Amino acid sequence: MWARIYSSVCPFPVSAKILQAGALQSTLSLYILKINEKDGPLYDSSAYTECKFQPEMPLYNGGMLKNQEPNIEQSLDSRDINIAIASASLQPFTEEQWRLNQEAKINEARKRAVTIHVSDRQGLELHGAAVRVEQVSKDFPFGSAIAKTIIGNEECQKWFVERFNAAVFENELKWDATEHIQGQVNYTIPDQMLEFVRANQIIARGHNIFWENPKYTPKWVLNLTRSDLELAVSSRIQSLMNKYKREFVHWDVSNEMLHFDFYEERLGADATLKFFKTAHEADPLATLFMNEFNVVETCEDVDSTVDAYVSRMRALKLGGVSMDGIGLQGHFDAPNSPLMRGILDKLATLGLPIWLTEVDISNKFSKETQAIYLEQVLREGFSHPAVNGIILWTALRQGGCYQMCLTDGDFNNLPAGDTVDKLLKEWQTGTLEGRTDEHGSYSFFGFLGEYVVTARYGNKTVYSTFSLSRGKETRHLNVQL
Repeated sequence: MWARIYSSVCPFPVSAKILQAGALQSTLSLYILKINEKDGPLYDSSAYTECKFQPEMPLYNGGMLKNQEPNIEQSLDSRDINIAIASASLQPFTEEQWRLNQEAKINEARKRAVTIHVSDRQGLELHGAAVRVEQVSKDFPFGSAIAKTIIGNEECQKWFVERFNAAVFENELKWDATEHIQGQVNYTIPDQMLEFVRANQIIARGHNIFWENPKYTPKWVLNLTRSDLELAVSSRIQSLMNKYKREFVHWDVSNEMLHFDFYEERLGADATLKFFKTAHEADPLATLFMNEFNVVETCEDVDSTVDAYVSRMRALKLGGVSMDGIGLQGHFDAPNSPLMRGILDKLATLGLPIWLTEVDISNKFSKETQAIYLEQVLREGFSHPAVNGIILWTALRQGGCYQMCLTDGDFNNLPAGDTVDKLLKEWQTGTLEGRTDEHGSYSFFGFLGEYVVTARYGNKTVYSTFSLSRGKETRHLNVQL
């Protein structure tokens, strides 16, 4: 059996002032990815990861620690394992180099080469034919939370639809919102929000079936006996999942269960396992997610380390749960891009789709700083090939937003909104125009999504459409005039 050793140091260039403020985090990790048919995809939850708030300066100057031999050790079992170490050096990088690397990863994961061949009905290549290419939709889901204030608010709806193709209801599907009083279930508000989503061909995540934090559990649930609680949770799952079957692409089944355990304390250690199984039976086509905070944001939280997350996922899988997605909330203070990438890399070895589900930046920062940090998070998320979607936690409701707003109350962009608009423009092909070459071909490199092509030659015009999905090879399209 072969085992590959990955060693990564994640420095981030900062000023001495920031260091003194303790804002820097970096990771030093050494781990082995091993093959074990019982564990499923490659991943070693015993991986060593260390978070450092003060950088070790010799490492940031390149090379290993002065006067010390590289210490690369890992306890291995008795099976034959071949280990090859190509290099044991550590190199510094600049912010510009990091950005260039992100752009290269985006080009590889989010774009693809296309060649359009234009010919006449006899198959003769047409040199000089005019070609117009327009991207009409995007493949990558990028959106925001919405609140009930969007219902009937045409200005708010217009602003949202012009930008986003994905949504999540901030609070309106949660148990306390749909059954605030026991036995009085009311889906009027989420129904109206779902009408808006459907009408504009926006995909929506289901958030959430249960929330393990007792603070956000309906008050009438808190003092139920065990038998009454079992009946109540069963009724909640059946009511919600049967009503909205196949309406939501994802379901956050048991929110924040690494930090809280309200239901397991009262119903037993297998309570969450039963929630997932029942949800899957009710809607087999929905992707079921864990959804947790402080996994990708920081390494200070011992309850939600990347290994704790994977350990819980594996426990559910061993119990027979169909676990299909990794939900990382993304409520950031000052983001650390190298730490974020290291955690995403590690989770990506599981081969499951990763979503950043509730991205925002703390309101302890100015709006201008929020925008700067938001751009760092979004670029790192979008550039990672294992991230399949990003949702911002920026629902505008009465009183503002949770931590960060994209607009003011009149839907004028705030700095974070300007950042979103800048990146949306950057991450789309837009409209391209040109002429075919001597071989009757027109080539371009475009973002994944849906396209409309217009080809003109002489007095003839033809229209065509095509989808651009992930792939290494060039996508070819033949157009005849």
